This record gives sequence, structure tokens and C-alpha cells, in this order.
Amino acid sequence: MKFINYLESITGVGIYPLTSLLIFFLFFTVLLLWVFRADKKYIRNLKQIPFPDHDDQ
Repeated sequence: MKFINYLESITGVGIYPLTSLLIFFLFFTVLLLWVFRADKKYIRNLKQIPFPDHDDQ
């Protein structure tokens, strides 16, 4: 627990967890928005990349 005691001595250390949570939340929010707004034809083309000769019905 030496590491935790060391962190407690750093001034302003409380901003780092908040910043990392904000970055995490923003990344997945933007990713979710992109998924819902992405063109369906583009997604279908990406889905066919591994098997270009396979016809999806």
C-alpha cells in the first residue's frame, strides 16, 4: 500500500480519475453515435470483407 500513500501526497491527484472517466465516457458516447448514424450500406460492405464471394440474403 506504499503506492496509495504516495498518491495521497500528490497535490491535485483527484483530477486524474475524473479525467480518465470523462475520456472513457466521451469515447464510447462518440462510438455509439457513430454506430447509430453510420450508413447501412457501408456497414454491410464492412461485414462482407472477410467473405467477398458470399451472398447475404
